[in-house]
This record gives sequence, C-alpha cells and structure tokens, in this order.
Amino acid sequence: MEKSGLLPVLDSSINEIRRISGGSSDVLINRFVTGGIHCALLCCEGMVSTSVITELIFEPITDIPEKHSAAELFHYINEELLLSTDRPEVGDYDTLFRLMNSGFAVLLAEGMTTGLAFGVQGYAARGVDEPSGEGNIMGAHEGFTETVRVNMSQIRRRIKSPELVMELFAKGSKSYTDLCLCYMKDRVPESLIEKIRSSLDDVELEAVLTTGQLRPFLENGSFEIFDSAGTTERPDVLCSKLIEGRAALFVDGVPYAIVVPRLFCESFQTLDDYAFKPYYSTFIRWLKYGAFLAAVLLPSFYVSIVMYHPELLNSTLFMLLVDAEKKAPMSIVTEALFALLMYEIIREAGVRLPKPVGGAVSIISGLIIGDAAVNSGLISTPLLTMTALAVLGGLVVPELNPQITVLRFAFIIAGGALGLFGISLLACGVLVNICATEDYGFPYTAPLSPFKASGMRDTAVRSSVKKMQSRGFTVEEYHE
Repeated sequence: MEKSGLLPVLDSSINEIRRISGGSSDVLINRFVTGGIHCALLCCEGMVSTSVITELIFEPITDIPEKHSAAELFHYINEELLLSTDRPEVGDYDTLFRLMNSGFAVLLAEGMTTGLAFGVQGYAARGVDEPSGEGNIMGAHEGFTETVRVNMSQIRRRIKSPELVMELFAKGSKSYTDLCLCYMKDRVPESLIEKIRSSLDDVELEAVLTTGQLRPFLENGSFEIFDSAGTTERPDVLCSKLIEGRAALFVDGVPYAIVVPRLFCESFQTLDDYAFKPYYSTFIRWLKYGAFLAAVLLPSFYVSIVMYHPELLNSTLFMLLVDAEKKAPMSIVTEALFALLMYEIIREAGVRLPKPVGGAVSIISGLIIGDAAVNSGLISTPLLTMTALAVLGGLVVPELNPQITVLRFAFIIAGGALGLFGISLLACGVLVNICATEDYGFPYTAPLSPFKASGMRDTAVRSSVKKMQSRGFTVEEYHE
C-alpha cells in the first residue's frame, strides 16, 4: 500500500488512486463542484449506505456557498456542517484506502493535500442472534456478530461505566482487519495491558481472518495442552470477565472475543450457574467435573483393567466382559482406537456436510455402522458403551473438546501399554503441564494452584450471590 501523501492536483490524485486500485470496479469516484471548488467523493460500492450518503453528504455539500479556496471549503465543512459523527482526516493513500474499505466516504478537493472521511457504513451484516455454542436457559439470548462495532455496542450497552475502554486499531498488511481491545481501566492491571499491546505489536501477518491467528501471540510460547487464552461468543459472559479484570480482543469478521487471561475452572462455569439455587448449581458443576474425567479416562480405564488388572472386577462382571471380548477379532486397544476414530470421523462429517444431507450422517452412523459393528463382532458391546459414555461426557464441556479428544487417545495407548501405571504416569505429566501453564504471569490453574481459599466459593462450590457480592474479586489476586 502506498504511504505517500495525497497529491494537491485533483486529477493527478484521482489517477494515482486508479493506479493503486488497478482500476477496480468497486472503487467509485464522483466528481462535482461545490462552493466553486472542484471536488471528488470516493467510496467503495457495497460498503456505504446509499440513503445515508445521500441525506448526510450529497444534499448538504452541494448547497455550500461560494468559497475562495479549498482550505476555506474544508474549514466550512468542519465548523459549520455536521455531516457525520465519525470524521477522520486522510493524509496519505494508505489511510484513504483503509477508510474506504471500511465503509467511509472520502472527500478530496483541488489544491488540498488532505481529505475528509465520513462514516456512512452500510454494508450487509448478520443481525444479533442467539449464540450457537454457548446455550443457556435463564440468561440473555444475544451473541456477538461478525461486525466489530456492533460487538462493541453490545458491551457498552451492558457496562455503561466510563471506566470501560475500547481501543480500535488495525492489523494485517493486506487485510487491514479492525481489532478492538476492551478492558476496565480500574480493574485490569496496567502491566497486563502493556504486555498485550507488546504482543500484538509482534503480529506481522498479511491477513487476520480468525481468532486462531492471534491467540498464539497472546499465549505463552512453550508447549501447552490447554489454551491459556479463551474465547466466548456471549456479551454477558464477556462483561463478567471484564469486571473481573480481564482484557478482551475483538476481531472484525469473527463472532467471538478472545479473553486474556483464562482459568481452567471457567470451562466448567456457565451463566446459568448464577440463576439457580446454590445447591443445584454446585451439583451441576460437580457433574461437569465428573463428566470431564469420564470423557478422558473411562475408555483407558476399561482397556487397562481388562488387559492388566482383571482382579479389580467381580467374577460376574469379569465373565460378562470375557464373553463379550472373546468374539472380537482385534485387540482391545485396537478396538477402542477404532471406535473413537469412527466417532471422530462421523462428528467431522456432521460438522462439514451441508445441512440438507446432514440427516444421512445420523442414519449411517447409528443404524448402519454402530449396529453392524456390534452384530458383526468387530467391536464388543461393553467397549462401545464405554466409548459412548466418554463421548457424551466430552459434550458436557464443549470448550475443552479438542484437548479431551487428543488426551482420550493418549490415555488409551498408555493404558494399553502399561495398565493403570501408564495412566497414572501420563496423568502426572498432564497435571504438571496444566500447573505450569500461565499467561502473562496469571496461573491457569488458579485458584487451585496457587491455592486461594476465597476462590473456592465459586470453584469447588457455588456460594450465594449475597456472599460473593462483597468480595470484589479480580484476577489480579492470582498474579504472580
């Protein structure tokens, strides 16, 4: 992109714009005369609202009285007219194209080396809809959209405090994607914001099209099994995290917000936990803990016990498992891996297939593959039951599904190779990795490690809101 300043001769400037854009058909150049000065209004087709630009720009600007110079014209527009609430100045072609491609109309005048930009965005965008991945019963049914300014307004509508800061900037040498850093300046540590800004300064990507391209810059460079930077598509959830002293990053075009730092215990918390009685919320939370452990360990425990530790089973259960497994032609480890791989293929097919043929996946997987695999003896019924329970448990904690999927395979291999000792050994390695994970000095396992008794009121259990409202919790308590 050209960094040179705007040319004072209008014809030369327009020729330069056409050269840079390669004569692109969506770059619209409208030449006219107002106040006795030759001008041009530039915009991108499909990025501006026709009605807004007609009412707020075209009509007022053509009624300007005679002016002696372009400088007087611009001064009159800035001081006497209110054509737009967002009116940045344009001094070079790099800024000109970035604003045009963001839905601004740019006014150039003969003899001026600067231009005026007016925010008249009107591009098509998806409306606010219910989040698809973070369902709830009692909370709001609004989710983020792909438009960053709409997402900013959803946060501002819920947190009206002047302490809420939103910093808008662009990244990507080709895409110029708008990013927005949000935080509560009275809650978040200043050092955290400085480190996040420093990390984002290292981003030199040509295009930023998803949150996954930015998260590695916001996480520790060492190997981490679990993500120390989280995401959410719910405005109410993000607001609660901002009040706790987190920082959030929006990416234009992505209906998710990145949250820094993230804690492991948050994967088991939902907004509905605070809508029900504490005893029920505590029960549901422990149910999720148990489902997570079952999702990761249940198939591996089955494999290791049947292969190496049958003495742990009573005689009746042992004979049932022996009778079921002796008909299977493959080893129990191969069976388990085959069953889980079959599920992952079916799940991926269900996600990627077009909706009209999505129902065929359920028929093929449930009726043909599942039933045929058991009846033919390729997979034993107990193993398929353990696999189904593990998969079901993983669905209870969708945020950790990638980690659960990989760990499930790893624990099956460890259990098949060394039995319960192999599972214990791998579990220690995973636990060490989780405890070593941190982001900008915030431990991922807080408040369990380092242990904070006050944090247990919303981790091990869910205390009443009356007790939690007085503690003024922020994540700075966990900063090392």
